[in-house]
Amino acid sequence: MVGIPAVSHVLPSLEIIRELVARGHRVSYANDKAVAHLIEPTGATLVPYESTLPVADNDWPDDPIAAMSVFLEDAIHMLPQLRAAFDEDPAELYLYDIGGYAARALAERQGRPTLQLSPAYVRWEGADADDGPAAQIMALPGADAYYERFADWLAECGATTTEPAAFSGQPARAVAMIPRAMQPYADRVPETVTFVGPCFGERAEQGIWNRPAGAEKVLLVSLGSAYTRQPAFYRECLAAFGDLPGWHVVLQIGKYTDPAELGEIPANVEVRSWVPQLAILAEADAFVTHAGMGGCAEGLYHGVPMIAFPQAADQFGNADQLVALGVAQRVDAEDATARTLRRLLLELTTDEAVASRSAQLRAEARAEGGTRSAADEAEAALGTVGTHAIGDRTRADADGNP
Repeated sequence: MVGIPAVSHVLPSLEIIRELVARGHRVSYANDKAVAHLIEPTGATLVPYESTLPVADNDWPDDPIAAMSVFLEDAIHMLPQLRAAFDEDPAELYLYDIGGYAARALAERQGRPTLQLSPAYVRWEGADADDGPAAQIMALPGADAYYERFADWLAECGATTTEPAAFSGQPARAVAMIPRAMQPYADRVPETVTFVGPCFGERAEQGIWNRPAGAEKVLLVSLGSAYTRQPAFYRECLAAFGDLPGWHVVLQIGKYTDPAELGEIPANVEVRSWVPQLAILAEADAFVTHAGMGGCAEGLYHGVPMIAFPQAADQFGNADQLVALGVAQRVDAEDATARTLRRLLLELTTDEAVASRSAQLRAEARAEGGTRSAADEAEAALGTVGTHAIGDRTRADADGNP
């Protein structure tokens, strides 16, 4: 497995890796040492490389082409490190994150199969049309230089797919680790993509969370791991939800916000820098999220109505998708006042149609197969599919070979 050190890209794949290790496979996971604490408990062997992505200071470019260039430069920097680790001991199969371009380049150079593990939506047929998202990106300032740089790198590094758009957007095979309901134009996605839904485990290492005695309803406010420098928004949330009768509020502020910036904390609010999000959502009645795909998937999986407060990248589209599904309302920064937030929360949590739709999508997300289906896809790509009865971790191969 080759990943990138953004937590939102590491977490979705961890249970798949854990499952493959449990099935007897030797799994190496190439990533930066910064996320070693997440990877090593799966049983995979960390293969460290040095990433150039700005995950430590969260200083991501706002310009789309500049953001894409950050990932390209990381791949260029990553590939020699991967070659040093895997040229003498090639993998039989390379799993890779959508940001792990270097993994595909290495696999194509070695003639090995690949399987992309996508924590976000995938490209659909027609996305390259004149009015599609790919064409819109191509029209942006700086796009020509970016794609020229990408094409030069592909020609130099030994990849057999030399057209940048195809290389980055059309994997040979992919597992989409999202609810199919979150995929735009799902009916146009090629058959080479398998939707398995969220791949969640217990995440016991993150700790537990119990609903406080007397809390009639629970609200989680969490903007993930990267977009948490939002003290003004948190103050609006405190004004909106503080002392709201019957409600207990968990407010995650991340590591970039000082609690002292929030002012007085109401008695019904607990402020945390980090929370066991899945454990809280299992108890929650509503969720304020930045609409990152991980948060969207977790909210749908637990059937929780959502207020979407998008910040960047795909989050605006994700927010609109949640609204279209009938389980959320979107609020942008300029409209996120205490009065609006409070109104949206009360509307969402008293609407029977929202409750019914949330329950339906919860059932659909849980029926998509999850971790075991993703691991089956990896074994199919590997060409050594075993038989795994539910709860049985033993391979069916008579000789015991992984």
